[in-house]
Amino acid sequence: MPHADIRALAFDIFGTVVDWYGSIAAEVARAGLAADGGRFALDWRAGYQPAMQQVRSGALPWTNIDGLHRRILDDILGARGLALPEADVAALNRVWHRLDPWPDSAAGLARLKQRFVLATLSNGNLSLLVDLARHGGLPFDCVLSAELFNHYKPNPEVYLGAARLLDLAPGQVMMVAAHPSDLRAAARCGLRTAYVRRPLEKGPGGVPEPFTAGEFDITAEDFADLAQQLGCRAGPDNQESPP
Repeated sequence: MPHADIRALAFDIFGTVVDWYGSIAAEVARAGLAADGGRFALDWRAGYQPAMQQVRSGALPWTNIDGLHRRILDDILGARGLALPEADVAALNRVWHRLDPWPDSAAGLARLKQRFVLATLSNGNLSLLVDLARHGGLPFDCVLSAELFNHYKPNPEVYLGAARLLDLAPGQVMMVAAHPSDLRAAARCGLRTAYVRRPLEKGPGGVPEPFTAGEFDITAEDFADLAQQLGCRAGPDNQESPP
């Protein structure tokens, strides 16, 4: 079996498992906002890293992702001159709890689950990740969040904390992400790495973060390809086939 030492897979969520761009663009259209949905989604996501950096630097006290998303959303609405009732703003902020998964996510995770413990490992807060798993029918064994460690990725406390909670050595955990920077940080902590291509993460024409061929333990086209490379070949009833 390939990678026989791997016991658990830890998944980045936004962009890797779920489609934030398409989901938010559709939500903006449904809400009837006078804004381009795709541009709105990109601007909201663009505030994500700077907001977390404010927490890392101490400029903001610990604030979970729901709180940071709301701060970014208020800035976007203000910049566009869009005035909404508070209830509508709060509901729009909750779109991050109901992002749709990529078409291969649920089936691919179910296939990987035959052999590996599956965990989220996201900067999203715990309640958000639980809601995403339920919304998308995503069969994770456990939900791990940066919120548990009061640190955001790429701080090592998140990756090492996940391995500790899973009672595994870092080298027995494989980080799965569509973001090379996330994988590089995990690798520095001793985790194994799997890059999954999500060319439409930032919408049509979006440019993925560059990486070097062979930089990661696995490079996969989608979760089905990841399962195949990890020896989880689909058999009857999605059971793992014999090698």
